[in-house]
Amino acid sequence: MRPVRSAPRPAPPEDGGPPAPTAARGPARLLSCAIAAVLAAAVLHPAPASAAVGASVSYETIVSHDGTELSAKVITPTGVEGPHPLLVMPSAWGTPQIIYVGAAARLAMESGYQVVAYTSRGFLDSGGEIEVAGPDDRADAGAVIDWALENTEADPDRIGMAGISYGGGISLLTAAEDDRVRAVASLSGWADLAASLYPDETVNRQAAELLLLAGNLTGRPGEDLSEMEEEYRRGNIRPALDLAPDRSAATKVDALNANGTAVMMAHAWNDGIFPVGHVTDFYEELEGPKRLMLAPGDHATQEAFGALGLPDEVWESLGDWFDHHLRGQENEVDAEGPVHVRPNNGSGGWTSHPDWPSVTGGSDEYYLAEPSGDWFRWQSSGAMGTEPATGWDYRFRTGIGTPAESGTVLLSGALQQFFDIPTGVLLPTVDRYRAAVWTSPAYPDGVRVAGTPEATFTFTPTAEDQSVFLHLYAVDGNGAGSLISHTPHTLRGAVPGEPVTVTAELEPVVWDVPAGHRLAVVVDSRDARYTSESALGDRVDVTSPEDAPTRVTVPLA
Repeated sequence: MRPVRSAPRPAPPEDGGPPAPTAARGPARLLSCAIAAVLAAAVLHPAPASAAVGASVSYETIVSHDGTELSAKVITPTGVEGPHPLLVMPSAWGTPQIIYVGAAARLAMESGYQVVAYTSRGFLDSGGEIEVAGPDDRADAGAVIDWALENTEADPDRIGMAGISYGGGISLLTAAEDDRVRAVASLSGWADLAASLYPDETVNRQAAELLLLAGNLTGRPGEDLSEMEEEYRRGNIRPALDLAPDRSAATKVDALNANGTAVMMAHAWNDGIFPVGHVTDFYEELEGPKRLMLAPGDHATQEAFGALGLPDEVWESLGDWFDHHLRGQENEVDAEGPVHVRPNNGSGGWTSHPDWPSVTGGSDEYYLAEPSGDWFRWQSSGAMGTEPATGWDYRFRTGIGTPAESGTVLLSGALQQFFDIPTGVLLPTVDRYRAAVWTSPAYPDGVRVAGTPEATFTFTPTAEDQSVFLHLYAVDGNGAGSLISHTPHTLRGAVPGEPVTVTAELEPVVWDVPAGHRLAVVVDSRDARYTSESALGDRVDVTSPEDAPTRVTVPLA
C-alpha cells in the first residue's frame, strides 16, 4: 500500500465515465461552528494558483419520502465541468453531518466529487425519530440521491455512498435495495447486527449501553428503539434480535452481488461495538469488486481524524476506491490484493492478500491437558501439547471475575492503536479456583498469529444458562500477558450436569508474538464487557473426552 499523500491530487480530467457496470439543532450548530473554526485554515484553505478545482459549500434541508426534514451539507466542486460523480454520506450514530467536514471537502476539491453529507434521521438537527437503520433510513438515502440529481450536476450513472459506523451500515443496506449505488465504503460499519451485539448468545453490554446513551443524549428514539431498550432493561433482547435481520447487510448479500456493487470495508481489530469477526465472514460472501482493510484500533478510531481532513490511510484508500469505480481511473485498486492487514501490535506494515483465508499460511494445533491449581508455577499450570490429552476433569467456580478481561470499549483499542499498549494480564494472579489456565511452549524465534483462532471445549454446567469467556494471550518470561484475541460464549437452555461440546471462533487478528514468549489460554466466567449468565455459587466443569479432545487452533502467517 502506498504511503498517505499529504499534497492535493491534481485536478481531475474530464471523465469519460466509469467502466461499464456489472449485473437537537442548537448543539449541532455549536458543534459545526467549533469544528469549522478549527479546521478552516487546514481544510478549506484557498487552492494554489495551479489548481483548477475548488468547492462551494451550502447547507440545505432535504425533505425525505415521508416529509421528514434532513439537515445536509452540500459540497459542490468548482472549476471543473459536470456532470460530477456523486457521493452521499449519512452521519454516524449520534453525530451531525459536520463529522465529514474535512474528508468531504477534500473529495470535492481534489477529485471533483459532488458530495452530500446529511445528519441521519432522528439525530440532532434532522427531523424524525431514530429508526436504527430501518426502512425509513434507507428511504432517506434514496431521497437524498433524488434531491442531488434534481438540484446539482450529479451524474446518475456514477453514484457512491460512504459513512462511518451507522453511516456505513446505512450505506451497505441502501446499496442492496437501490441499484443506482455503484460503489460503497463502510468504515467501522456492521454487516450482522445480531452477531455484533449478541456474540455467541452473549449480550455485549458495554456496546449496548454506549449506543443507548448516545442515542438518548443526541436523538429521539423511535418506537422500535424505545421498545428494544425497555425490554433490554428487563433482560429480554428478543425485540432487538427480531429487528436485526432486516437491518443487516449479511441478509442482503445476494442483492449486493446481483447489483454488482463495489464494496470497500475498513475495520479495526479491537472494534468493541461491531467486532471484526462478522465482517470477515461477510466479506467472503461478496462476489463483486471488494476491498477489506484491517488495522489496529477500536470503533471508528482508525478513520476519525481522516474524516476531519487530516492525512489518513483509510480515507486515502477510500478515495482510490471511488476514483476507480466511479471515475474509471486505473490505480492501486487494480494493482494490489484486495485484503490489506496490519498487525495489531508493534510497528509492522501493511500486507496485501488475494482473500481473507490467504492471510493464514498454516496453524499450530494445541491439545490442552488438565490444568493445575498452582498459581505460581504458571508456566506449567496446564500443558498445551501436540498430542490429544483426554480423560481429565477440571472444575472452577463462577460469578466472580479474574484479571483476565477483554478490555473497555473504545479505550482499550485506542490504547493499542496509538500507544501499542495492549490489554494485559499478570498470569500468576489469575485465580485458579475461578479459571482454567494453559500455557504453550515458548517460541524461540517468535511467530505471527494471523487469522481466526478456534477453540473446542467440553463444558458441564450446573445451571441452564452459564457464560464462559475464552482469552488468548502472548506471555513473556515474567508472566505478563498481552491479549491477542478473545470470545464470549453463553450456554442457554442447557441441562445441568450434562456435558456440552462447544467449538468457538475467537476474534480474527494479526499479532506478532515476540521471540521467547509463549501463548496462554484462560477460561473464566465473567468479563466486564459482557453480561454474564454465570451466577455466584455455580460451577463449570471443563473436560476433554476422547471423541472431542479439548484443543485450540492458532492460525499462523
